[in-house]
Amino acid sequence: MVAEPDGSKGAPGEVPEDRKPQSDEARSAFVPPAGVEQPAPPEEEHPTSEFALPPGLTAEPPAEQEGSAFATPAGYSADAAQHSPPAFTPAYGVPLVRLPHGAPWQDRMRTMLRLPVGDRPMPEATRKEDEAGPSVPRVLDLTLRIGELLLAGGEGAEDVEAAMFVICRSYGLDRVEPTVTFTLLSVTYQPSLVDDPITANRTVRRRGTDYTRLAAVYTLLADINAQAHEVTPEEAYRRLAEIRRNRHPYPGWALTAAAGVLAGAASVLLGGGPTVFLVAALGAVLGDRLAWLCAGRGLPEFYQFLVAAMPPAAMGVLLTLLHADLRPSAVITGGLFALIPGRALVAAVQDGLTGFYITASARLLEVAYFFVAIVVGVLSVLYIAVQFDAQLNPEGALRAVERPVTQILASMVLCATFAILLQQSRATVLFATLNGGVAWVIYASIAVTAGGSTVMATAVAAGLVGLFGQLIARYHHTSSLPYVTAAIGPLLPGSATYFGVLAIAQNNLDQGFASLAKAAALALAIAIGVNLGGELARFFMAAPGAASARRAAKRTRGF
Repeated sequence: MVAEPDGSKGAPGEVPEDRKPQSDEARSAFVPPAGVEQPAPPEEEHPTSEFALPPGLTAEPPAEQEGSAFATPAGYSADAAQHSPPAFTPAYGVPLVRLPHGAPWQDRMRTMLRLPVGDRPMPEATRKEDEAGPSVPRVLDLTLRIGELLLAGGEGAEDVEAAMFVICRSYGLDRVEPTVTFTLLSVTYQPSLVDDPITANRTVRRRGTDYTRLAAVYTLLADINAQAHEVTPEEAYRRLAEIRRNRHPYPGWALTAAAGVLAGAASVLLGGGPTVFLVAALGAVLGDRLAWLCAGRGLPEFYQFLVAAMPPAAMGVLLTLLHADLRPSAVITGGLFALIPGRALVAAVQDGLTGFYITASARLLEVAYFFVAIVVGVLSVLYIAVQFDAQLNPEGALRAVERPVTQILASMVLCATFAILLQQSRATVLFATLNGGVAWVIYASIAVTAGGSTVMATAVAAGLVGLFGQLIARYHHTSSLPYVTAAIGPLLPGSATYFGVLAIAQNNLDQGFASLAKAAALALAIAIGVNLGGELARFFMAAPGAASARRAAKRTRGF
């Protein structure tokens, strides 16, 4: 008997349940019968990625780990890296530009500003690792405040950027980018390539001419940059506050008297005598007082220039109506010498030549407004004089008068009084006076004695002014403005401006616009000559760095 799974025995001859053939309902249709081999699974049941490597192919090696671009590659010796072709970036990096400390800081900062950011050397003032540097926002604010004083004082945009750059680098901020426009200063500092940059701005809303304050700012900049001086930001703020609080070196009555003497000296320079000197001085004094009155009432500078140009023109018309045998044109022209914005024009051309086109355009627009104000003021008086049949004869005024000694002395007096109007320190007045006297000698030798072109004579004389002014400024480690601005006074185109306005008042438009165009040409000759003289001074000095120190954009065509 066969025992059941539960221990019971089955009937004799009965087949166990597990050996009975199963019915079709109890068996799967996909199960192979007994004795048949299991078929291989179809290919569809083993799906693979279409990116999988086919059999017989090897995988690529893993990518190299990212590292420094200046690190020497594996398997590449340092000796072989030093002899790599010069057309490619060397594996050991780009050589640093080292700037000697003996060069003026203006040249060194201008050099770095003209270099790409990646090629600039590290800060010159190194700090210990455990020594904390000054606060970044405080340094940026100090930089903007000093840059504001320089820009408001008439400095060029590139010189202001160089000053801002030297302050940041002196306090250890190497990754800075200063930006200067006519009314806005901005400086951006980025601690590293992965940190967010910090940007600070400051708007220049008020401008004033005070070269004594400008010289004090340059002294502060020299002390901040010098290694022998330890000027902290707190000390720099204190000195900056003292510079702002310092009174002008000359009182108001001295400035008014200087304006009168300047106009009288200009009239003598153009052939006038003692009486013409006194009348021109009186007209300039009245114009200066009217301008001060308008400034006190808050009127824009356009109207200040307009009313300042009217009294000298009125004095010249008065001499004509009295039929005095004098030179009324010398009286009117002398009064215009103190009004023509010569420094603003020089700064505009300088900014344009150095690539600051937005600032140059704004400065030229300012000069144009002032020039239009002068023309409108003189033209208004001359138009009234023509209605009263005043016989203003420009032909008689064009006669050249050769009085070498008198004219040289008059030109030097003009420069000295111009320096007082610019609020220069007494130590710089003598240099500016001598520089202006030399400029007039050169101009008169070419234009009067040799009978050459007045435009060429003006450009040559202005070039010497810029050259000597830059050399004197480098010797004293200060700005060149006090030695240049007053010295170009005798070269200003006062006569051409007056003759153009007079021709327009007499309805001779062609002649009038031609004379005004000549005045513009003379003004541009002054600006370009001064800038070229300054560049020649830097060119003949020792270079502040490597051969590529003062790189500029190279263009051989207009694209």
